[in-house]
This record gives sequence, structure tokens and C-alpha cells, in this order.
Amino acid sequence: MVISTGGEMTMMRLDYPRDLLHDCHNVAEETRKEHRMSLADAIATWIADQIRAAGQTGAVVGLSGGIDSAVVSGLCARSMGKENVLGVILPSHSTRQDVDDARLTADTWGISATEIDLSDLYDRFLEALPPGNALANANVKPRLRMICLYHHANTLRRLVVGTGNKSELMIGYFTKYGDGGVDLLPIGSLYKHQVRDLAREIGVPEPIITKAPSAGLWAGQTDEDEMGMSYEALDQALQALETGDTSGIDDAVLTKVRRMVETTAHKRQLAPVFVPPSA
Repeated sequence: MVISTGGEMTMMRLDYPRDLLHDCHNVAEETRKEHRMSLADAIATWIADQIRAAGQTGAVVGLSGGIDSAVVSGLCARSMGKENVLGVILPSHSTRQDVDDARLTADTWGISATEIDLSDLYDRFLEALPPGNALANANVKPRLRMICLYHHANTLRRLVVGTGNKSELMIGYFTKYGDGGVDLLPIGSLYKHQVRDLAREIGVPEPIITKAPSAGLWAGQTDEDEMGMSYEALDQALQALETGDTSGIDDAVLTKVRRMVETTAHKRQLAPVFVPPSA
């Protein structure tokens, strides 16, 4: 707005050059990127501090071919140096694509990777057990993987670094003493959509970012089908419960998510210890 010599007020149009608008957009994008990169650096520093405090020499990460293990292994390489990170690929009747994506993850960060096919061991293990339901049988896979990860970690004097994110941890979407059996959870405070943002910033290959998340527990299984909702809906509901502002969240989704959080609380706690009453 300007005032003319006659005292009248008129609106002045501000025409910014296109290159200036483009530069402003780039600055804003770089600022957002710097914030996320600083998050990556903060997590990497935390990982290094935790490993050194434990008197260990590096990290062992299970590589599933998914986005979470890709992000965590990348952060570990940033933290401890690629030579101090081992990726362990543990297929068990897994798809070739998952194994290839796990290899792609290791190649992207330049970390060493070893592969142990657990398919035959899994089959023999089930043969030795009494018949179980589908869930019990499926959970044998991540528990066998946990054994393998700790075998490598103990041998190398390293810690097992877990890949669980906040969305999954809060609803108990992990196997107790399976993929939940780890020493550190670097992305345990990040919702799934935040993990995706971080993945793009640190350079996770796009095919891994965009593939449907799956725990690989059985053929055709996907996380969102098993949870009964998308990660987007889950994240929105969890954030609403966390902030106390549940406006705009579908009641049925909110009820379901609240129930999942409550009924899986035991999975996020150490085993309770009985304390005898004092005499």
C-alpha cells in the first residue's frame, strides 16, 4: 500500500522476479533438509555414545530389505564408520526381492553383509515343536533371526541395533524376543512418516522407500493389511492420542488404535518382578 501525493491510498503490486522466488523456495527447502540432516547426525551421535558406553566396537543390524533397516544401517554407518557395521540378511522362505533389496541397502552404505538362509532351519524347528497356530509359527522366524544377530554381535563385540519405529512400537507390532530383542532403538521415537522423510534425506534408494512395508512373516503379508489400516491413519491416530487432540480422527480408528496400545503395553516393558511383602 502507498499513499499518493493527492492523499489517496492505492495498492502497490509486488512483482518479484521468478529467479528470486525460486531462490526463496530453495532456501526454505535447504532449511528443512538441514533440520532433518541434523536429526540424522543427532541419532548417529547417540548410537556412537551408546555403543562406546557399552564398551563395544560397532553395530550389527538385521537387513530385511525394508525402509526401517535401510535407515538404521545408514545411520549406523554414519555413526561408527562403515567398517564397524555388519548387515545380516536372514531370509526364511523370503522373496528374492527382499534379499535383493537388503543387498542394495548394504551396497548403498558400503557396509559388509552376510547372508544365512534360515528356511530349512525354520522348517526343522517347527517339526520339532508341537503344532502351533499361524501366529505362533510365524513368530518363530524373527526369534531365529534374533539368535543369529546376537551370535554375530557377541562374536564381534558389537551391539544389536534394532529397526523398530514409534508407530510399530506403540501398537506392539513386533515380536517379543524376536525383532523386539535388541540393544538400541535409534528410530524408536520416529513415526513411520518421519522415517520416510529421513530415508529420503540420507539417500535410501527410492524403490526401498516406496515398497509396501512387510514383516515377511508369510507369503503376501503386508504390515498395513495385518494392522487393518494405513500407516498414515495409524500415525494420525497415535499423534492425536499423544497430544490429546483427537478432533478429525475417525472414532472407529481411534478406538482400535487405543486398544492396540493398551493391550500391548507388556511388550514395551521389562518382565515384572515379584516383590514379596515385607514381614
